[in-house]
Amino acid sequence: MSTPSTPERRFSKPPERIAFLASPTEIAQKTRHRLISTYGDTPLCDAELVVCLGGDGFLLEVLHKVAERGIPVYGLNCGSVGFLLNTMSDEDLIQRLTKAQASEVHPLRMNAIGRDGTRHEGIAFNDVFLFRQTRQAAKIKVEVDDRVRLPELICDGIIVATPAGSTAYNLSAHGPIVPLTANLLPLTPISAFRPRRWRGALLPSNAVVRLTLSEQEKRPCAAVADFMEVRDVAEVVVREDRSITATILFDPDHGLSERIIAEQFAE
Repeated sequence: MSTPSTPERRFSKPPERIAFLASPTEIAQKTRHRLISTYGDTPLCDAELVVCLGGDGFLLEVLHKVAERGIPVYGLNCGSVGFLLNTMSDEDLIQRLTKAQASEVHPLRMNAIGRDGTRHEGIAFNDVFLFRQTRQAAKIKVEVDDRVRLPELICDGIIVATPAGSTAYNLSAHGPIVPLTANLLPLTPISAFRPRRWRGALLPSNAVVRLTLSEQEKRPCAAVADFMEVRDVAEVVVREDRSITATILFDPDHGLSERIIAEQFAE
């Protein structure tokens, strides 16, 4: 998700056609009904804005639904972490939406080939990763822009993350947090055994990463792009897809770039 535009206000006047989408949780559903009773509800196909009620995972689902339509998403945290969402409060909602600043992000595109030759394609606003399916460690050849960088990585898996996704699974695997404007994609191993000292790499956002599995029958791996999982893969290619842009709205002074910086100083 590199090279977003400088955050700016999305609306010059209060939005009128708002779609309210909520996760299945009780608090999210109750909040949706309360907001609809106050502001009404617009079908998603006619909306100029989506208000997303849930956690980070649900917001990612909504981004997958609306990114190609160009509809901005404003999230209200009804979940736990809420890194991509705003503080839950339905007071002065229209005023908050009018003042909200936009961050534009691009997903990764995954092209995976199964051991049986089948091809699978998916996009990810957080990350694409490989992970072993059995007790056996994975053996992965890592190529970047058609050049072999690691002939054999022995590990539990490997992650290619977007800058926004750098604070998710990538961070849990001890990968670096990347500012949105950095034009970089973290490449992070999961529990690397060999090379023992390799901790990953920062790649330019236009890099093409090819991951090829060795000993595929003995050491099967799954590939995951956000919510899409492909079992028993042989090869995975990952690149940024700049033909798709998702717009996430944040309250002023609480934008995504600020949150990524603040996360690096969190205790």
